Amino acid sequence: MHYLDDSLLPENQEKLVIQVAPYGPEFLPGDSDDIPVTMDEQIQKAVDCYNAGAQVLHVHVREADGRGSKRFELFNEMLGRLREAVPEMILQVGGSISFAPPEGGDQAKWLDYDTRHMLAELDPKPDQVTIAINTSQMNVMELLTDDDIAGTSLQNPVLQKAYRDMVVEAGPEFYLEHLRRLTAAGIQPHFMLGSVHQLETVERLIRKGLYTGPLVLNYVAIGGGAAGLHPADLLEFIRRTPDGAVLTIETIMRNVTPMCTIAIALGQHVRVGIEDNLWGRKGERRTSVEQIEQMVRIADELGRGVASCKEARDIYLFDEVYSGTDDALAKIGFAPNRQPGQVGFLHHA
Repeated sequence: MHYLDDSLLPENQEKLVIQVAPYGPEFLPGDSDDIPVTMDEQIQKAVDCYNAGAQVLHVHVREADGRGSKRFELFNEMLGRLREAVPEMILQVGGSISFAPPEGGDQAKWLDYDTRHMLAELDPKPDQVTIAINTSQMNVMELLTDDDIAGTSLQNPVLQKAYRDMVVEAGPEFYLEHLRRLTAAGIQPHFMLGSVHQLETVERLIRKGLYTGPLVLNYVAIGGGAAGLHPADLLEFIRRTPDGAVLTIETIMRNVTPMCTIAIALGQHVRVGIEDNLWGRKGERRTSVEQIEQMVRIADELGRGVASCKEARDIYLFDEVYSGTDDALAKIGFAPNRQPGQVGFLHHA
């Protein structure tokens, strides 16, 4: 992304889009007072997040016993009720479905390719499904401190090992077919990228015409196979992200506030919620709603407006249709493909 002399001035930035992930599939109900369990509670949590100022709802579903659900009938029920309760919100289903280990299990894992492909068949369909690119480690324990997991089930050594050893299975066999199915179903892929190298893979897909839709993505700074917390890495990822893409910053635990503050100042978008973070100041719990309210306050202090849901849909480019590879490269902001016989460096149109 290119920054001109006036790019940090809020009047020249897009309004802020706030994603919220309030369902936290890795946590159990006793881990926080802010974990909705019943369907009614999960729907009410969405309403509360909408009223606090979030425009994008990252959706997971819980069973009646409070564990993360892998049943599509529950996803369908929840999406149907969310369409009625928060009709303006952008509904974004988590592509893992749920990675929580089964009761008594010792392995946290993403579901198989065929099962995850079924997300394209949800009814009613969500606006987005998140998609991982390239198989990688997802050791969500790596950056967590004793303070972070105090009073939660993640103090259990069995669960620590389960989440330490988790792997995101997302090779080409998966993402090529998944992109095809999501696109055919009219569902926007929301790319979850933990490194510049994964961004390069997405660029190659676009250059080959294998994906030609808008580029909407999260920078995932959760460590353990994804990006870490060095601000230089964040800035490099932003620099490498093309101008026509939409970028949200996502990180973990008490790092959410400083990293998202940087993101707001730089004109990017943010993700909050108990799936990522349980805390405010050290030792003080903070709910998903309180985290949203904090982002609204920070944006206000910087003079940057917060988007309405309608404005967020425009920012997320839901109505954009690219006619093919060359058009997608131009509108996303990549240099064009090299033509036969062309030498030297490529330039934007």
